[in-house]
Amino acid sequence: MSPADEYRLTTMATEHAGQILTIYRLGIDEGNATFETTAPGWEEFDTAKLPEHRHVALDATGRVLGWVAAVPVSDRCAYAGVVEHSVYVHPDARGHGIGAALLRELIRSTEAAGIWTIQSGVFPENTASLALHQKAGFRVIGTRERIGRHHGVWRDVLLIERRSPAV
Repeated sequence: MSPADEYRLTTMATEHAGQILTIYRLGIDEGNATFETTAPGWEEFDTAKLPEHRHVALDATGRVLGWVAAVPVSDRCAYAGVVEHSVYVHPDARGHGIGAALLRELIRSTEAAGIWTIQSGVFPENTASLALHQKAGFRVIGTRERIGRHHGVWRDVLLIERRSPAV
């Protein structure tokens, strides 16, 4: 994959499935992106994500460079404006502003839908993700200590959120 200085954002679609899941698997394999140890199949992934808040960055050839997607945090009406998100960029495409652009697009789509909070959990060791999110207006609101085991090791997770000033 060549450096991705030129890309466009679009809605995530089934045609991107294989590349999205490959990028997800690469993030999983790095060890600091998620508690997951394997990527799901497309049907499971597709069903879980909110259709209006799923975006990809494509290079000029249509190759997926990164993706962002959100899921509801609860079905309770009090939490209707709160989503949890994931953002992944192909390792070869990092450092070109793709993650920042994907987060901006997610913020745009969620605010347009009346969503007031975007949250996520990030391993403290994932300093690049934390820096990316801080630049996008996210803040660390707490540490969930030893919240889960990952490859047999207890891991902390930093809970981050962005509260919309517009909604």
